[in-house]
Amino acid sequence: MRAIKVHTFQKEKYTLVFGAFILGFTLLAGRLCYLMIFRSEELSKKALNIEQRERTIKAARGKIYDRNGIVLADNQAVCSVSVIYYQIKEPQKVIKLLSQKLALSEEKVKKKVEKVSSREKIKSNVPKSVADEIREAGLDGVKVDEDYKRYYPFGTLASKVLGFAGADNQGILGIESRYDDVLKGTDGKILTLTDYQGIEIENAAETRVEPVNGNDLYLSADYNVQCYAQQAAEKVLKVKKAKRVSVILMNPQNGEIYALVSLPEYDLNEPFVLTKAYEAEGKNQNDKLNDMWRNPVISDSYEPGSTFKIITATAALEERKVTLQDSFFCPGFKIVEDRKIRCHKTQGHGSETFKQGVMNSCNPVFMEIGARVGAKDMLRYYHKLGLYERTGVDLPGEANSIMHKLDKIGAVELATMSFGQSIQITPLQLMRAVSAGINGGRLVTPHFALEKKNPVTKEITEYEYKERAGAVSKETSQTLREVLEAVVAEGTGKNGQVEGYRVGGKTATSEKLPRRSGKYISSFLGFAPANHPKILGLVLIDEPQGTYYGGVIAAPVMAEIFQNVLPYLDNL
Repeated sequence: MRAIKVHTFQKEKYTLVFGAFILGFTLLAGRLCYLMIFRSEELSKKALNIEQRERTIKAARGKIYDRNGIVLADNQAVCSVSVIYYQIKEPQKVIKLLSQKLALSEEKVKKKVEKVSSREKIKSNVPKSVADEIREAGLDGVKVDEDYKRYYPFGTLASKVLGFAGADNQGILGIESRYDDVLKGTDGKILTLTDYQGIEIENAAETRVEPVNGNDLYLSADYNVQCYAQQAAEKVLKVKKAKRVSVILMNPQNGEIYALVSLPEYDLNEPFVLTKAYEAEGKNQNDKLNDMWRNPVISDSYEPGSTFKIITATAALEERKVTLQDSFFCPGFKIVEDRKIRCHKTQGHGSETFKQGVMNSCNPVFMEIGARVGAKDMLRYYHKLGLYERTGVDLPGEANSIMHKLDKIGAVELATMSFGQSIQITPLQLMRAVSAGINGGRLVTPHFALEKKNPVTKEITEYEYKERAGAVSKETSQTLREVLEAVVAEGTGKNGQVEGYRVGGKTATSEKLPRRSGKYISSFLGFAPANHPKILGLVLIDEPQGTYYGGVIAAPVMAEIFQNVLPYLDNL
């Protein structure tokens, strides 16, 4: 009886073990089927990745051209040098060669050469001639790959517009940043066979996927016009020992920007090297670089002063609150509530018409017509002329205006607003608003990019920009052009005259904050031909030394630029 029980127990034990074996086998078979059927593609890719090493072939960045096809941003062929630890047979020779050719310390190179890794980069942006010498040495484990480095043929020209690309060929500032997705292209790759340790197999065939270069970009900027503007700006910067000089030249009919200068500029080929003008004490290196790279025409707002009287005049004419023959009297000041607000001519202009008041840039006249228009309607025209919004220019970092709210505008605020104080706008906002005033009432979008071009297919894509009609009437626009032409012909802007051309414009001398600091921004806004403007320009001289009146020092700068640019545009 006992023997039967033992036999039965052993039989059950064998059955349990056999069942467990069958279950385990079934599970393994099921897992194998799952991997082979449902995950075969995924695992094949993983296996391939283990057997292949991928190296990047950099795509050439698209070139940037001016409107006439002159290259403003190009590429230079460079290389990157790296080492593969397991393939190096003569480490001392490798260390010595790379140290000498790449101008690196032997200690720094040694650390990378002796680092146990599949691939270690020694240096990027190596000149092709140097890379060729390293390649020709034929040392095992040393790899040289082709690459590109951004190159700017004209150095400092239009640096605040173009911006620059970093070591990885990614756009960092300016046009380079704004159109990075257009310019950067798609990198290629080299696939190399490796063994199970990830070591490249010598003499194994390589598979190349060729890079796709970036699109070329054509700008509205004109190399020659930019040069004319920069030369004139450099001259006044030096003579007046100013902190900064900026110039914008734009087509008021469509918003195309011909030139933008903001001195001091910097060398685009050495963007991390501070120029002397920005080596100020009390700031760290990053703050100094940001100051050097900053484009104040786009990123800074300021009190425009008397050039803003164009906006006040536009609103008054459009609302029919004034005619050219209306009479005014200027004793040299105007009492507004408890304030005595002076005219720039302290002895006064005496009796004058509205047209003469504009020609004389008379503050009391503009305070009077500002009061006639009223705060509510004045702000309405600020909106219509785009002063409450960014211009939409295709450059990064654009600032917006700083304006009073309607319920905060009293008689004093309205008076100071009327001649360009107590509000702040960017220079480009002023340009856009004045363009609408003189082009028949169309609010255009200032811009640089005209078109992009695929370097392979040659397909061209043109850029389009928003335009808003009806900012002011054509009648008001015509009257405004006539009045501003008189300012240059007989008024405060007479130093902006150009022989053989009808020029309109307005001067300004705005005191910087805080008041009575003795610091000014002198400016002149001019356009030509006055009857049908095809160019609008603004000169800003920040903190000039000595004489600082806009009509005296800024208007002649614009006249010099127009003397060169107007005949040039006539011949295009």
